[in-house]
Amino acid sequence: MEHIVFLTGRLAEPALRRVLSDIAPHGADAPFAWEVRELGLQVAALMTADMIRRRVPVPVAADRILVPGRCRGDLGALTAHFGVPVERGPEELKDLAQHFNRRARGIDLDETGIAIFAEIVDAPRLGVAEILERARGYAADGADVIDLGGLPDTPFPHLEDSVRALKAAGLRASVDSLDPEELLRGGRAGADYLLSLTLDTLWIADEVPATPVLIGRTPQDEPSLWAAIERLQDAGRAFLADAILDPIPYGLLASLVRYHALRERFPQAPIMMGIGNLTELVEADTSGINALLLGIAAELRASAILTTQVSPHARRAVREADWARRIMHAAVAHHMLPKGLSDELMTVHAKRPFPDAPEEIAAVAREVRDPNFRVQVSREGMHVYNRDGLRLARDPFELWPQLRLENDAGHAFYMGVETARAQIAWQLGKRYVQDQPLDWGCAADRESEDLLRWCAPGTTLARPRGGEGET
Repeated sequence: MEHIVFLTGRLAEPALRRVLSDIAPHGADAPFAWEVRELGLQVAALMTADMIRRRVPVPVAADRILVPGRCRGDLGALTAHFGVPVERGPEELKDLAQHFNRRARGIDLDETGIAIFAEIVDAPRLGVAEILERARGYAADGADVIDLGGLPDTPFPHLEDSVRALKAAGLRASVDSLDPEELLRGGRAGADYLLSLTLDTLWIADEVPATPVLIGRTPQDEPSLWAAIERLQDAGRAFLADAILDPIPYGLLASLVRYHALRERFPQAPIMMGIGNLTELVEADTSGINALLLGIAAELRASAILTTQVSPHARRAVREADWARRIMHAAVAHHMLPKGLSDELMTVHAKRPFPDAPEEIAAVAREVRDPNFRVQVSREGMHVYNRDGLRLARDPFELWPQLRLENDAGHAFYMGVETARAQIAWQLGKRYVQDQPLDWGCAADRESEDLLRWCAPGTTLARPRGGEGET
């Protein structure tokens, strides 16, 4: 049986033992054997590799050493020093069960399964440099093909230059237009795909090597789409087929039935699903809509989706689609529900927002002997505590008179920021961690943290009465 040594701080030690007792009760049937070592520091989050090297004697009789997720320093060097693997665990000890479950399953999200076409809908109105800048942003968010959307009655004189610029930048390009002449121009300039050809415009596919995306003469005209597919199949030409996803309440369900019928009739045909009619035209958070639509696309065994980022509320659509396709591909490939794979699409709420019960927070608060404020959130509200006692409130303004920071502007500002974050987390049901920004999943940019470096200065340069959070 694997033996794991867990390193922690004094305040977190009792909670860590309780969690481990639930995960791996001592006995022959336990998934691993464990021991906890408290390193003589209060706050586990302040642990560093240098501290571990100094305070943990060698040899360590274990198969693996697990350190807190925020431990800074070179764990590779520690592995060499102790002769056993030293690894970071989750940032919150209450997430240990999920950590071991994910590790045991060995599921990664590298496989995507579905290509993302990201459309620049107003390409004729943008210069080539602007198109290229936007395309690079879409590609960074996960787009595989940049779609140049034409506009009715709007000249696109720089179409060829735009296609060539995308190709020169190493990007795949498609041209999306109702004008056969624009499609021809795009294909001759080197576009990889043309959107969209009907049975009446299939002749364009004979003129250029670009892969056509096929649609019916109208969305409801399934026979014309089927005939176009059969003609290209007979010719041995590559294509994508799109049954057109209609918006709510103008035929969404009927269009899903069309996609199902398309897959039933052509079991091996590559299918594209355009999802912008849902993400753009429903005023709801797009992360959930993308999760649902990419799940449908995965069940459909679609080859591609077409998405847009036009409406301000859909400004993360490409990134959300990228995460959604990875999660749904893994779920289908491993015959499992799309749960426990990633939190990136949970942008507003958290699966386990309040890992600590009020009584657990109170037990930790009773052990604190210094003036530094700790902030935690439970289902009851915000808990702020130090050696002077524990305060509970649901509004930062209720806490202010109890903190006695009137003569400490820097720390007052710090506590204002932290309690505001804590209030938002409590109201929405998000995970709150002191000294860390709230996690909005893929809905917001966040800087990657280099745990090999020392922590940067905190929110205030001087915090004489408090600061670091407890894990």
